[in-house]
Amino acid sequence: MAEHPEGQMTCIAITEPGPPTVLVPEQRAIPRPSPGEVVIRVAAAGVNYPDVLQRQGRYAVPPDASDLPGLEVAGTVAAIGRDVRNLKIGDAVCALTHGGGYAEYCRAPIEQCLPIPADITMSEAATLPEVYFTIWFNLAIQGDLLNARRLLVHGGSGGIGSAAIQLASALGIEVFTTASSEKDCAFCRALGASVAINYREEDFVTVVMEKTDGQGVDLILDIVGGDYIQRNIDCLAQKGRLVNLYYLQGSKVAVDMMPVLVKNLVLTGSLLRPQPLAVKAAIGAGLVDKVWPLFESGKIKPVVNERFPLEDAAEAHALMEDRKHSGKIVLETAYGRGLQNKA
Repeated sequence: MAEHPEGQMTCIAITEPGPPTVLVPEQRAIPRPSPGEVVIRVAAAGVNYPDVLQRQGRYAVPPDASDLPGLEVAGTVAAIGRDVRNLKIGDAVCALTHGGGYAEYCRAPIEQCLPIPADITMSEAATLPEVYFTIWFNLAIQGDLLNARRLLVHGGSGGIGSAAIQLASALGIEVFTTASSEKDCAFCRALGASVAINYREEDFVTVVMEKTDGQGVDLILDIVGGDYIQRNIDCLAQKGRLVNLYYLQGSKVAVDMMPVLVKNLVLTGSLLRPQPLAVKAAIGAGLVDKVWPLFESGKIKPVVNERFPLEDAAEAHALMEDRKHSGKIVLETAYGRGLQNKA
């Protein structure tokens, strides 16, 4: 690129664990693809909570991963490694990365590269891989979403929550969700939630049990943990499934496990990043088969709250930590902004 020394790119590095200000632009060599990989010229990168945890020093980066934050990108294929046959230079893709997404170029395994759904912009596409790989694996594969009648999503206005609401609603599942304000509840209802509960004013267990005539919900997606664990168990239906993605309020709690026996419950959870490549390939295939057509038909849509230039990653993280946004936050490179101007 003309503005850099040849072979160099701008990326966002974490100088030390700390607040958003530790995210700083840095010059590094453009990565080269290993066999089975491509290098993507990044138009946009999604911002996710694991990026925040990594910046804070609370997220262990795998030894074979990039030390740069960023787990999802969209852009065009710039270089191809050996044994890559289904992609060519110039192809538009979105990808789940092994770190390194906050950069102008990023490596990704071909199994984690997906086509961009029709009529979806690069910035919108950059918000899809991490969220939809996560919810498809946890809800559809682990949680048997397709056989659920009712789903409860905690944190419905966030990136994961807003996607889960849309997907489940599009599949004909009745969606309950929790949010922190009436504004966020209205946002969730607009996405397809049948019941949105302001958890600051109402007890979600009471509301769920009242709205379901005491039956409860079949599936719960939770990132909160803490005292929500017991309360989730209490409002699960017979043979219900609780899927935890994280424990923002703590993972060490006293829980009465008797309802697990009485109601034949399943308590599960997972981290996406350590999953084998074959598992991620299967998730990607499921998304292209079952979920991408929902984007192309307009039944679901990306929800982008705010866009920032790549160099302003610190501001993007400050917004995410404030937790007052609805939907996803995106970083855009100069290349990505140029593509938008051409459009």
